[in-house]
Amino acid sequence: QVQLVESGGGLVQPGGSLRLSCTTSGIRFSLYVMAWYRQAPGKQRELVAAISSLDTTNYADSVKSRFTISRDNTKNTVYLQMNSLKPEDTAVYYCNADRTLVSTAYNYWGQGTQVTVSS
Repeated sequence: QVQLVESGGGLVQPGGSLRLSCTTSGIRFSLYVMAWYRQAPGKQRELVAAISSLDTTNYADSVKSRFTISRDNTKNTVYLQMNSLKPEDTAVYYCNADRTLVSTAYNYWGQGTQVTVSS
């Protein structure tokens, strides 16, 4: 059974920091592209950051230089360090695991963790 469990969300003041974690089980974690998405009320889910199995990263323009994605293959965990948070970062943050092969694809989601940036 595949599980992705996010943690680390919460309420933080503008300019503050949070670190999200997503611990997985049931997949060969090191082979997957791991990503963080977010969805704000009334908006579509959007990609925040992704990290490949070779540690190549990419970020949404809105979070570049503020957020850092990383992974620990020994712990089957992906992290999102979020600094200089803004009210517009408020959303439910979802962890995603993806492995696309020639003949098939595997894609899994976590349940989400709420991040609220407010004074």
